[in-house]
Amino acid sequence: MKSCSREQPLAAKTLKKFYFMYAIVDIAGSQFKVEAGNEIFVPRLPQAKDAEVEFDKVLLVDVEGKVKVGAPYVKGAVVKATVLADDVKADKVLVFKKIRRKGFQKLNGHRQKLTKIKINEIA
Repeated sequence: MKSCSREQPLAAKTLKKFYFMYAIVDIAGSQFKVEAGNEIFVPRLPQAKDAEVEFDKVLLVDVEGKVKVGAPYVKGAVVKATVLADDVKADKVLVFKKIRRKGFQKLNGHRQKLTKIKINEIA
C-alpha cells in the first residue's frame, strides 16, 4: 500500500516583530487596551467636547516588548486623550421577560450613553 503524505516541509521564514506601544487603562470602571491614535467609546465622562482628558489609572504598559505591570497601577504612567463626542448612544439592548403559561410578556430596551475619545499619547 502506498502512503500518501500531504504534509510538506515549511520553508524557514524570517519573522519580523513590529513593536508598538500600548497600555491597559481603567476608564470609568472598565478596562481598555489603547494605543496612540485609537478612537474608542467609553462610558459617559463629565468632560465636554474638545476637552483634554488624562487617565492615570494605567494597569499595564508595553513599550517595544518591555512590559511594566502595576500593583495596582504603574507609577508615573499617564494616558492623554481628547473628547471627540460627549453624547453618543450605543446599540439598543432589548430585555424580554416572560412567564410561561401565565400570559405575561414584557419588552424593555435601553441605549447606553457613551463618550467617544481619541488617544493622543501614552506617557
